[in-house]
Amino acid sequence: MRKPTCIFLLFLCMISVAGCATPPKLTDKEAYNEYLAENDPLEPLNRSVFAFNSVLDKTILQPAARTYRDQVPLWFRKRIGSAIDNLRAPVIFVNDVFQGEIDRALTTLVRFTVNSTFGLGGMNDLAAELGLEKHDEDFGQTLAIWGSESGPYLVLPILGSSNPRDAVGRVVDFLVDPFNAWAANTGRDELTYARTGVAALHARAGILDLTDDLEKNSVDLYAALRSIYRQSRANAISNGNVPGPDVSSAPVDFPDFTDSKEISGKP
Repeated sequence: MRKPTCIFLLFLCMISVAGCATPPKLTDKEAYNEYLAENDPLEPLNRSVFAFNSVLDKTILQPAARTYRDQVPLWFRKRIGSAIDNLRAPVIFVNDVFQGEIDRALTTLVRFTVNSTFGLGGMNDLAAELGLEKHDEDFGQTLAIWGSESGPYLVLPILGSSNPRDAVGRVVDFLVDPFNAWAANTGRDELTYARTGVAALHARAGILDLTDDLEKNSVDLYAALRSIYRQSRANAISNGNVPGPDVSSAPVDFPDFTDSKEISGKP
């Protein structure tokens, strides 16, 4: 339970001693306004972490995700995605309540109850068939609803795009997750690691086509991902009322499980 907090504090220490990007001179108004709009004063450090993450992704996670996508049948991947969704439901419920979204909280509660029982531990999303569609909330979004500013753009080691508000949100979500608490209190920490690994693999497989396209067509992949992250977070915070790419921070809200032809181009 303490490890994520320690990692987060260590990262903040890294930030405090790292050099920041030098802002343009005030006389160059266009460049200075662009600097403010990017809200990325830690860009030199962020790009270094981004390069580190890219190496890990290309050497470990991406090959594993391609194997997972191409070798594991679609129906089974859908079961995995549903189970991951179901495990997140208690955290989503808490954030629904924190945000005053009682109707959405009740939907989350009913979804969790139905899928955990009749859905065989969440492997079947029976609640969706009843018209109870899934949604995602996290404490980063809750802080935004409460009026907290996002702060500057951050690239976290391994975790990727974030900001101070969302980084704090990740820690809080981990600590309030009953599955993580149960695993820690019963000496089953390996289950938390296994869940995290499977969720990361599943999520990475879901955005392979998107990232492949970005790598081919983006002049600056770092800047492109920064823009996508901000747009997707704004979209998630507003519950879809702000236009943006349909790529949420949740581990399974990706388009590769809607149509098998879209996923791999296979019939």
